[in-house]
Amino acid sequence: MATVTKENIGLLHEKLTVKLEKTDYLPSFEKALKEYSRKANIPGFRKGMVPAGLIKKMYGSSLFTDEVLKSVDRELISYLRNDKLDIFAQPLPLESDLMQLDVYNPLDYTFHFEIGMKPAFQLPELAKANITRYVVAVTDEMIEKEIIRLQNRYGNMKDQDTVTTEENVLNVTFTETDAAGNETEGGIKKDNSLLVNYFSESFRKNWMDKKVGDTATTRINTAFDEKQREWIISDLGLKDDPTAADTYFKIEITKIGLLEKRELNEEFFNLLYPEQNVVTENDFRNKIKEEIQNYWKGQANNQIHDQVFHQLVDHTQIDFPEGFLKKWMKTQGDPSTGAQGQKTDEEVEKEFPKFLSQLKWTLISDKIVQDNAIQVAPDEIRAFAKQQLFSYMGSPAAGGEYQTWVTDYVEKMMKDKKYVEESYNRIQTQKIFEWAAGQVKPADKEIAAEEFTKMVEEHQHHHH
Repeated sequence: MATVTKENIGLLHEKLTVKLEKTDYLPSFEKALKEYSRKANIPGFRKGMVPAGLIKKMYGSSLFTDEVLKSVDRELISYLRNDKLDIFAQPLPLESDLMQLDVYNPLDYTFHFEIGMKPAFQLPELAKANITRYVVAVTDEMIEKEIIRLQNRYGNMKDQDTVTTEENVLNVTFTETDAAGNETEGGIKKDNSLLVNYFSESFRKNWMDKKVGDTATTRINTAFDEKQREWIISDLGLKDDPTAADTYFKIEITKIGLLEKRELNEEFFNLLYPEQNVVTENDFRNKIKEEIQNYWKGQANNQIHDQVFHQLVDHTQIDFPEGFLKKWMKTQGDPSTGAQGQKTDEEVEKEFPKFLSQLKWTLISDKIVQDNAIQVAPDEIRAFAKQQLFSYMGSPAAGGEYQTWVTDYVEKMMKDKKYVEESYNRIQTQKIFEWAAGQVKPADKEIAAEEFTKMVEEHQHHHH
C-alpha cells in the first residue's frame, strides 16, 4: 500500500516522500498492456493476436513508466487534498527517480518531491492607515478653458486668403534646410497644422499678411518657445537629437483657416447635453463645473487606491519559501503564471525581487477575495463589455434600435475565453480596491490641479 510522508527542509519548504509497492501499480500496468495488445495494429499479425511478449518488448517500458507515474500523481494529489496543503505551483521532483524503473524487474519504488507552502498572514488594519483624499478646487479659469475647448471643437473652420490674426490655423510643410534656406538632401519633410500663436511671440509677426505658398526659414529654437518646441521636435522625429533645436527648416504655408467658435446658445447646450434641461449659459457653466469636479473626484479615488495598494504591500508581512521558488523559476519557469523555461542562476537572482513583489500582491488579492467573498458574475462581464462598446462608439448608451446587435456583440465576446478572463480580472481588481477604499478613513486635503498632476506624475516616474 502506498504511503506519503512529509519532512520540513526549510522555511515553508517541505519534502514529500512517496513510497509505492508493486501492488499499487502492477495491476493497472498489466491491464494497460492487455488493452494495448488487443488494439495494436502490427504488420504480420492479426488485430488482437499480437504476442504479449512482443507488445511488452516494443511498448512495455513506456507503458510501465506511465502507470508508475500515474500512481505517484494519484497519491500526491490525494495527500495534498486530504491534508489541505496550500502550495505554490506543483510538487518539484528532487532527483531523477525514473532511472530506477525496469519493466522486467518491477519493485517497490520511492520518489521524492519538494513543495513550497503558501504562508498564512494578516493584513494591516486599513482603518488606522494615514490616507489622504485630495480635493481639487474647480476654478472659474478651469471652467472657462473647458468652455473654449468645446466651442473650438464644435466650431466651424473657414478658409482665408491671408493671415490676419494669431488665431489663424496654418497648414504648413516643414522642410529641413541649411542656414541659407537650401533644402537638405535626404532631410526631413513633414506636414503639420498649428495656430499662429503656437509660434514664439517674437516670430508671429513674420506670418502677418502672408498667403498660401509664402515661406519662412528659421531655426526651431527661434520659431518656438520651450513648451511648443518639445512637441514640434518630437513630431519631426528629432527627439533623440541633442542639436535638434538648432536645425533649420523652411516652413511653407499650404492652407490658412480661421476657427469660428461655436456660439453659446440652447442649440449648442442641447447638442452636448440632450434632454438634460440645460437651457441657459448659467446652466451650461454649472454642468461643465460638475463634469470637471467628477473628473477630479475620479482622479482622487485613483490616488486613494494607489495609497491603499502601498499600505497593503508595504505593511503586510509575508514569509516565502524563497529556496523553493528560486529552484522552480530556474528549472520550471514562473510558478505564479505557469510559464515554462529554463533560467540561469543569474537570471533568477535578477528577476526574483520583481517576481516576489508581484507574488506578494497576488496573495494579498486572493486573501481579500476569499475573506470577503468577492465574486464576479457573468452579467457583470456582459455589462462591462457593453460599457466598453459604448465607450468605443463615443456614446453613453444605445437606443432601442441598436439593442439586437449590441446583445449579439456582447454574447460573442462572452465566448472569447481570453476576453472573459481579462474582463473578470479587471472587474475583480476594481472590486478589491473598492473594498479596500471602503475600509480607510481618508483626511481631505485641498490641492491645486497643477500641483496634484505634478504629484501623480512624479509618483509614476518614481515607480518606472
